[in-house]
Amino acid sequence: MIRAPGHARRRATRISSSAVASRCTYAGCRSANSPSVRSLRYYEEQGLLTSARSPSGQRHFREADIDRVGFIQRLYAAGLSSRTITELLPCVDAPSEATSDAAMERMEQERERLSAHIEELIRTRDALDVLMATNRAHRNTLRRASAARPAPPPGAQSSREVA
Repeated sequence: MIRAPGHARRRATRISSSAVASRCTYAGCRSANSPSVRSLRYYEEQGLLTSARSPSGQRHFREADIDRVGFIQRLYAAGLSSRTITELLPCVDAPSEATSDAAMERMEQERERLSAHIEELIRTRDALDVLMATNRAHRNTLRRASAARPAPPPGAQSSREVA
């Protein structure tokens, strides 16, 4: 196998069914929930996810971590940033009135941000609709003008060809 310079060869990891029930490696989590290895590392760097290390340095995740990865991915899919997700996770990790209030306030801010973004997208779509209607009208005008123009007699040259 040919590899680009600087790319280390990665060893495939096999996970037994008993290992998946308690802990899994990056590869095991990836097959269970399909985030990329890069995503898992990023989640760890951002403090969204933690893992235990084996003596050889391999990261291992609990079953609950796999569920957390799915939750984090759903929050990303909803348009939340890693910073916002970090602010919401205390409510998930240690639910209390204080963390619940803070999470609610942050979610309301995110909802307002998303609503403003949606309104801007709608304005952009509406502007595109106007441009498309203008283009259709122009194309129809060109077609009608082309159809109304008499065809030149056979063998006649156009004024462009004479000059």
